[in-house]
Parts: sequence; structure tokens; C-alpha cells
Amino acid sequence: MKTVLMVAEKPSLAQALAKILSNSSMHSRKGSNSACSIHEYTGKFLGEPGVRFKMTSVCGHVMGLDFMGKYNSWDRVDPVELFRAPALKKESSPNLHMPKFLEREARGCDYLVLWLDCDKEGENICFEVIDAVKPAMNRPRGNEQIIFRAHFSAITDTDIKRAMNNLGEPNKNESDSVDARQELDLRIGCAFTRYQTKFFQGKYGDLDSTLISYGPCQTPTLGFCVERHDKIQSFKPEAFWVLQVPVTHPSGKTLHLEWDRVRLFDKEVAHMFLNIVKGNDQAKIVNVTKKEKSKSRPIALNTVEMLRTASSGLGMGPQYTMQMAERLYTQGYISYPRTETTHYPENFDLRGTLKQQVGSSDWGNAVKELLAQGLEKPRKGADVGDHPPITPMRAATESELGHDPWRLYDYITRHFIATISPDCRYLQTTAHFEIGKEKFTCTGKTVIHPGYTAVMHWQAIVGDENLPPFEIGEVCIVDEVRLVEKQTSPPDYLTESELITLMEKHGIGTDASIPVHINNICERNYVNVIGGRKLKPTTLGIVLVHGYQKIDPDLVLPTMRSAVEKQLNLIATGKAHGDAVLQHGLDIFERKFKYFVHNILGMDELFEVSFSPLAASGKPLSRCGKCRRYMKFVQAKPSRLHCSSCDETYSLPQNGSIKLYKELKCPLDDFELVLWTTGSRGKSYPLCPYCYNNAPFRDMRKGMGCNECTHPTCIHSLGQNGVSGCVECDNGALVLDQTSAPKWRMACNKCNVVINFGEHIHKISVAEDSCEECDSAILDFAFNKAKSPLEDGATEHSGCIFCDPVLKPLVGIKYAAMKLARAGRGRGVRGRGGGRGRGRGRGRGRGKPKDKMAQLAAYFV
Repeated sequence: MKTVLMVAEKPSLAQALAKILSNSSMHSRKGSNSACSIHEYTGKFLGEPGVRFKMTSVCGHVMGLDFMGKYNSWDRVDPVELFRAPALKKESSPNLHMPKFLEREARGCDYLVLWLDCDKEGENICFEVIDAVKPAMNRPRGNEQIIFRAHFSAITDTDIKRAMNNLGEPNKNESDSVDARQELDLRIGCAFTRYQTKFFQGKYGDLDSTLISYGPCQTPTLGFCVERHDKIQSFKPEAFWVLQVPVTHPSGKTLHLEWDRVRLFDKEVAHMFLNIVKGNDQAKIVNVTKKEKSKSRPIALNTVEMLRTASSGLGMGPQYTMQMAERLYTQGYISYPRTETTHYPENFDLRGTLKQQVGSSDWGNAVKELLAQGLEKPRKGADVGDHPPITPMRAATESELGHDPWRLYDYITRHFIATISPDCRYLQTTAHFEIGKEKFTCTGKTVIHPGYTAVMHWQAIVGDENLPPFEIGEVCIVDEVRLVEKQTSPPDYLTESELITLMEKHGIGTDASIPVHINNICERNYVNVIGGRKLKPTTLGIVLVHGYQKIDPDLVLPTMRSAVEKQLNLIATGKAHGDAVLQHGLDIFERKFKYFVHNILGMDELFEVSFSPLAASGKPLSRCGKCRRYMKFVQAKPSRLHCSSCDETYSLPQNGSIKLYKELKCPLDDFELVLWTTGSRGKSYPLCPYCYNNAPFRDMRKGMGCNECTHPTCIHSLGQNGVSGCVECDNGALVLDQTSAPKWRMACNKCNVVINFGEHIHKISVAEDSCEECDSAILDFAFNKAKSPLEDGATEHSGCIFCDPVLKPLVGIKYAAMKLARAGRGRGVRGRGGGRGRGRGRGRGRGKPKDKMAQLAAYFV
């Protein structure tokens, strides 16, 4: 029996595809990495019946580009080396073991069908999957094609089965363009970011940003926001004058006339016209024009327009909008949400798609009327050749989708109905008046047919019901003549919608990456989102852009990235070689980087004016081990300690609180310890500021606290407080938290697993002995006499918390409430049921604790 392996981009998508292709008759099982499932069924492939199908998925990119070994160190590598440093593909999510999982499922398979998203990133993931599975697949017979690509735009029965019957091949050129973009962005971004982060964070204490990043797309995006800010700051208001003339029509209705001159900037001239008009008490109608006009229906919806409207009309940020759209797509409610096309293909079933909306309580009547009267042909848009416009694929209700996804679905559906509805028609009536020799007008609109605005009601034209009928020669009484002084006003801050328009116009980013770039400048604290989804630059964002403009304007102008995007598109269309484009781009930016470094003082002058030096920042917290003077704790991101006497800065763990730890000192360097904590529901551990930045032992690295320190005798170290290997991650150790009393707990020194011991425990300490069953350290407990779980009121007990029947009920596994800027992808608890016998020593796989201590003792001697 032949076997076909099929791979989708997400687990939920794999399940939906398998359900459609198998007609809901598949059998599912969990994959070896726990994140992906395999759905199996039997069917026909390439005309051959009885073929076994295996549908599974990846979780986004299988591999990611990164630098080799030492080049990931910020301290040991000059950033300019990153332009030529060796880079290699690494697993994007090492914990998922995705290449191994794919290879395992590919064993014995004869064919591979790729169901990745049909965009450039999807093509790139296709070749990552091919690299992982091809060595394990059965060899082809002769020149037989064994790798196929499915092209689809919606998760519907019709679209998926059509794709299965019309399989193609993956596009290597598009994949190569993504590889080139990734490498360019990695090398350029890392070089600039490392250099300017180290330079400025080492001098200033109130930057309030963990990373001072540069990005070839991110920085021009910020540049647009700062350019608007500069226009606002440099704007000088100018006074102007307007004539306001209310008149009374013979019908008794009051009309407000518009002056043909609109406004004047010369006060004396304006007063002259005021006197001319004041000399007359009648306004004569000299002409009346009536003209039928139309408001065109919208063109079909693409990603950029969806993001613009969601921001301006729904109040949703671009990143959040894309998340909602992707969810609607994977659930089969809309077509693929990443598209630049605004033109429906000739064979698109517009009528069939519209019929699905007949039952809606919101727009069902409009749909019935449209089906009865006939559909209008959609306006001609741009056909980029990627995916059809974003379209609703099946009916939905708010209770099905939830509030925010429904609001987005509501807009997408109304937009689709509008594209095949008639234009809005209205009659515009304009009456021309004369007062003396000055001319005025009064204009009104009357809706003839609402057309598409019946469903897109926010674009509806409001008719002027109070407009009376006008006759040439009629005379109206002038009620009052006023000369009103006004001032020109500055432009407002850019809205997200306006920024998206600018990015599209200048070729910054793609429809998929535009939301990411906008989100980045917000997360880096370069801009703040204020009311109306407007983007107001922070002091840091303004100073950075002005600094780039001072040194090298090209670094912040959109023209550089726009040119790079055009060259990357040449790779995608097969008109240019990836290596040539990559080297050309790197050569240019390497020269620009060297020039930037040489002239960094120009930017530093701007930072000096806007930010406080480290010595003047923060509050005294702990003593320096070198000079014994107090170091200042700088709380602004990134939090750190600075000794102004030694002129040394010590980085600290982020996303938590820092406080002095009982004025205790590190036995190695005499620095006072500090305590990092995320609160009562999180983790805590002490650390030495010097050891945290300068690893004291060969088996340690920078950024380790006392809970990872291998000092053999220090009472705060892993050696004295380590209990067992972590029940969740592969390389962590559970360490007793001595700061957690009276609510004792231990926590993993790598992941966020926390094990609580409950209350009513006076003291817990780690004994020298180990459990014979699981090799965990024995713990000595001293219980509260009134609440002791021990028989006969005993208060002291020693045992293994995982094996001892008295202590096992006390253990409660939780996850620390971490103060993270972005939530990462979590994993389910594997539990400790299969944990025994996996080497629970203090530090997994290192043998029993006493052996480890002996090794350390020998090492120090």
C-alpha cells in the first residue's frame, strides 16, 4: 500500500483539511512531540485506490536563521563582524523537536503533499519540511514526482478538493527570496541593535527600553511617525477670516450660505468685503443647478484595506486584526487573509458565495433583494496573482465567533456584499446667491438609491431634508453678517490607518509583515498608541530618528528598504540570483554601519540633551564589592545596578522586582546579594550582581542567579538547595526557595514550574541523602504542632517529596505568574508519572547529589 504524507502549517488546519479530504472518516493520534496530531485515512491518489494518507502539521517555521556559537555573545564579538559571520539554520522551537517528528512520520512514505499557506513564507516552510522528510521517504522510481504542492485560498470542501485534484510544485524562487530577506534582516538588525544598545544603555539611565533596536523596515516605519510629529512641532498657526451669512428663505427655513472666496488671510480686505455685504439686506438666487451623482461601490477587499478599516473603524490594532483574521480563516469562515489582490477571478462563484448569507438577521434582506435584482459586476481592481480578495466563505453568528472576531467578520461580509451591489445614487442641488456683488452658495443632497450603502451604512449619504425648493429670482432675507476669525490648525498624529497607507505606498514590508513592524515600534517604546489609534512618538523614538537623520538619512528613509524589496521580488520571480542580491545589500549596509559607528557622537549629542546619565539615575540599593559604596538601582528598562565610583554597570534579570536580600554578601566577591521576584504567585531567587554578569565557574554562564550557581558551600547555591530534576523541562533543576517561608515552595531554575508545599510548615532544609527510588534529595520538614500531618502530633519528618506517602499529598505543581511582555507558546505538563528513573539528581543526569558535591569539591581544590 502506497503512503502519502501531507503537512499543513498549523495543527488546527491539519485537522480541518483531513476532515474535508476524508469526508470525516479519519482516525487521529497524538504525535511524538505532543504538539501535532496525525490524522489517517484511506483514499485515492493520482488515480490509484487504496492509498494510505497521513495528514499532520508543523507549528509555523521549522527552522530559523541564527549566528553560530560565539557570535551570539554581545560581549565578545564586534557587531561589524556580524555582516560576515557564519550563520546557520536552527530549529525554531527546539522543545517541539519538529525535524525529528517529521522525519519519523515520513519513514516509509512514498509521496509528500504540502498544504502550507500559499504565500512566500509558506513556500519557504515547504522547503524546510522537504529537507526534514526527504531523506526518510522511499526513493522515487526513475523521474517520478513524489513532492506536490496544494494551492488553496479557503478552507471549504470545494476549494480543498479542487486543490487536491490540481496539485502543483513548491516555488523555489519564492522560498529563496524569503531566505535572503531573513538573512539581510538578521545581519543588519543585529549589528545596529547590538552596537547602539550597548553604547546608549551604558551611558543613560532613563531610556526605558530593554532594547534599542534598528530594523530595515521597523526604523522607516518609526520615521513616518516622527516626521508627522516634527510637522506638528514646527507648525505655526496663521489667522484667517470667514464671512458667515445666515438667510431666511420665503418658506421660512433658515439657510447657512457658503462664501465663494472661502477664507481670506488679510484682515483689512476681509473687512472691506464685510462692509460690502452688510450694505445689503437681501440675497438673490441667480442660478440653481441639479446634478445626479453616484458614489462608487468599493473594490474587493485585500489585507491592507482590512487592516486600515479595522484600525480606523473598529479600533483594532493591525497585529490583533491579523490574529482574528487568521482564526476566522482556519475555522473556515473567510478566505485566506493575506492577499494583495483586489480583483475577483472570472470563474469566482460570486452568486454561490452570496447565497450563503441569505439567512442572516443582519443583512439577509439586502442579500435577497440583490439576488432577485441581479448582481453588479465587481469593479476592476489589481490582480497580483497571489490569492483572491478576502471573502466570507460561510455564514456565522456572533454567538459562534465571539465579540471581536464577529466585528471583523461583520465588516468583511458587508464589504463583500457591497462590492456586488449597485452604486449609491443621489441628487445634488446647488443654489447660487448674490449679496451685492459677492457670491455665495447653498448645497444639499437627496438620496435617490442607497445602493451599497444599505449594507455599508457608515458610508451612507445623509440627505438634507430641510432644503426648500429653489427658484431663480427668489429673494431671501439676510438675517446677519458675521466676520469670524479662525486659525489654521496643525496636522494630527498619524493614525495606524494612515501609517499602513504610507507603508504600502513606499513598499515598506509586505501585507503579512506590516502589522509586525507597527507592533514592534510600540513594544520598543518608540511610540505610544493614544486615543483614536493615533501613534505618538516617545522621546526615545524621536531622538533615534533625529540621530539617524543627522548621521545618515538613508537609514531612516523608506527609499532604501523599498529598493531592497524590489530586488527581493526579482528573486521571487526568478529574475535575480539570491546570493547576488544578498551580497549587494550587505555590502551597502556594512559601509553604512561603519560610517554610523564613526559618527555616533552626533547622535549621542541628542541623547545627552534628552536623557539623564547613569550616575544621576536610580536610587541607592546594595553595596559594590569593589569600592564598598552603594550602587544605584536604575528601575527604567532595562533595570540594572550602576556603581558611579567604579563606573561599572551590572545588568539584572528583567520582568520582575528587585530588592536587597538581607544585606547578605557573596562569598566570592563581597557584593551584596539582591533578590529577584515576580511576586507571591511567581518565582524568587537571590543573585550576586557581579557573578550574574561574570560567570565565576567554567560550568556557568552569564545571566545565572544563585539557584544555578555551582559553588559547593554557599548556602544560596544550587548545590545546597537543589532537590531534583524538573518535572517539566529537560535541563532544569528544582531548587528550594529559601525566601518563600512561611508558604514554602521550590521552583525550576530554567522554566516556570513551581511546586508548593502548603502552609503550616516552620522550616524546610535539604539533607545530604538522596531517595533510593528516584534520586531526589531528601528534605527535612519541621511542621506546626497544631497542623502537623504526622501521627501522634510529631513535628519533624524527613523524606522524598515525590515518593514519601506522608509528603506526596503536600506537593502542588503550578506555573509561575511571570511578568512577560509577550506570552510565549506553552506546553502541557508531562507530569511526573514517567519521571522515575530519568536521573533526578540535582541537575538532571549528573548522578547523585553527593557525587556532584564530591566532583565540585575536587574541582575547587
